[in-house]
Amino acid sequence: MSRRCELTAKGAQVGHKVSHSNIKTKRRFLPNLVNVTFLSDALGRAVRLRVSTNALKSVDHRGGLDAYLLKARDAELSPKAVELKRAIAKKTAGAPVAAAS
Repeated sequence: MSRRCELTAKGAQVGHKVSHSNIKTKRRFLPNLVNVTFLSDALGRAVRLRVSTNALKSVDHRGGLDAYLLKARDAELSPKAVELKRAIAKKTAGAPVAAAS
């Protein structure tokens, strides 16, 4: 299992651990990943993803998984997220639009 966000493709970074005596040793900065189950309104099912907490906040801010994926650019998304985006776009394009009353 890779340490990479399945929505934003955010992964590990490399940097230095700096001691009190200023000795620098290599270390890895890992993203804060959590296992989350999102509900997709368009697909009508639950989607389980391993995402960073930063991506989780972004999904909540945009109003859910469907809205987040449809608004995001493909270059920003991981391959699995692009597949989900295409499936959601296909479902929403074929669905009739409800008239606002």
